[in-house]
Amino acid sequence: MEWLNEKANGLNVRLRIIPRASKNEIQGVHDGALKVRLTSPPIDGKANQALIKFMSKTLSISKTQIELIQGQAGRLKIVRITGISKRVLIRKTDEAIR
Repeated sequence: MEWLNEKANGLNVRLRIIPRASKNEIQGVHDGALKVRLTSPPIDGKANQALIKFMSKTLSISKTQIELIQGQAGRLKIVRITGISKRVLIRKTDEAIR
């Protein structure tokens, strides 16, 4: 999958963030990235913090297991997720979409 790459140090997930949405939700894979809508505005890193908190809750993992490695100031981001298998991540994101 082009939005999800398994690396030796964790899973790299490509995300497209839509800030100032009506609710936090995962919309599915669009244009090679997992589309995530967040209610938070993209000001002073608030959307990045909201993203980590939302993904942590959605995947049932600690916030420390999610690291923003690319795209701190843009809508396209790459996060590294550790301590979860590719299969579990796909299952949990699929459940969140339904």
